[in-house]
Amino acid sequence: MDLDDDTLDRYRLHAEICKVLTDPKRLMLLDTLRGDERSVGELAVAIGVALPNASQHLAVLRSAGLVDSRRTGTTVNYRLAEPAITDACDIIHAIVTRRLERVAPTRAGSPTEPSLRADHRQVRRGQIRTGVAR
Repeated sequence: MDLDDDTLDRYRLHAEICKVLTDPKRLMLLDTLRGDERSVGELAVAIGVALPNASQHLAVLRSAGLVDSRRTGTTVNYRLAEPAITDACDIIHAIVTRRLERVAPTRAGSPTEPSLRADHRQVRRGQIRTGVAR
């Protein structure tokens, strides 16, 4: 692989975009914006957070160039600046779904892989690795 400055810059930008996608609320915002522009208030309600929290996450997404904003009077509306980002999210979502299906309890109630079956809170706390690099 040729590691010239352009190649390294491309990988750095890729990593920066991926960092922005590490927060579940930001992923929920991107999902909520699929195909439709929404106000900050609508987005906050849709993902179940306070307006200031939604605004903070939207600012991160905007600085990464993933969403655009448009002010109409006192209302700020957001839309996807890069709609193809949802394709990337869909790929990861499919991987997560497959992994969860592998560890889901069988009909008899016993886990298929006891070492992997865990409550989602354990995954969030990092007690169980999902295979995603941290």
